[in-house]
Amino acid sequence: MQLQHLSYFLAVSETRHFTNAAELCRVAQPSLSKQIRSLERELGAPLFNRVRGDVTLTQAGEALLPLAKRILADVETAKRQVQELTGLRRGRVRLGATPSLCVGLLADAIAVFHQRHPGIEILVEESGSRDLVADLTRGELDLALIIAPLPAGDPTLTATALLRENLVAVAPARAPALTDAPSLPITALRDRPIVMFRRGYDLRESTTTACRAAGFEPEFAVEGGEMDAVLRFVEAGLGLAVVPSMVLAGHPRLRGTPIDGMTRTIALAHRTDVEAPPAAQAFRTDLARFLADAARRDRLPHGLDRLT
Repeated sequence: MQLQHLSYFLAVSETRHFTNAAELCRVAQPSLSKQIRSLERELGAPLFNRVRGDVTLTQAGEALLPLAKRILADVETAKRQVQELTGLRRGRVRLGATPSLCVGLLADAIAVFHQRHPGIEILVEESGSRDLVADLTRGELDLALIIAPLPAGDPTLTATALLRENLVAVAPARAPALTDAPSLPITALRDRPIVMFRRGYDLRESTTTACRAAGFEPEFAVEGGEMDAVLRFVEAGLGLAVVPSMVLAGHPRLRGTPIDGMTRTIALAHRTDVEAPPAAQAFRTDLARFLADAARRDRLPHGLDRLT
């Protein structure tokens, strides 16, 4: 049995047509049919029912299908890993990031990395820190930009603090300023309608925790949105929101005011019980270099400070 046999078998399984499968595999149809017959002889059973042009899997074909997919997937994984070791000409980085980072500086960091390593594929998973940590633990991500700290009790994960960011109370720019001072206390949110993120968002937890520590329960006008929806609801005048300062770039209809004592730490997390793929290691190095250069040139988004 050869890998080519399995590739042809999968192509016929997907297209249910020998001619279309041959076109997909860029091979002559008689050659593909010959290889399928050779595979059937080796296995000792027909893999397809061929009735008047209608091609369906036999029971033997159905049994082989998931195994063939897994074998070819393992081969593809082996190729990727070897290619990553040969000068990073090919590879993949599975990167998780919070929504505010996805709309903030992450795009520029990825663009710089892509210029250096154009053959490396970047897969971005956008979610809250809690979900990203779970994905990282399950091995579904290589790296994750999260809000520190990591959950306690998991020695397999490590997080490196990168940035400290101000949290701001955001309101429509057309509305009266929340204060004449450079910042305002969290108590300024008392009795004001607040647009709140969905459950599981780090910002939801940090906002409600700060309000309760100040002696009041936040009043929700709307809740359950993602970042883009929350900002749009604030623009519409539905209430205030507590957001990271970097997300205000590109939103001229919004005004943000820093909240006393409310900051958050952005960290890059990875597993320590397995070695990260070379492409992920390269991205980690390039990200640190990108942030250092942006800080030196004073090009970090407003409200962000690099941590060394």
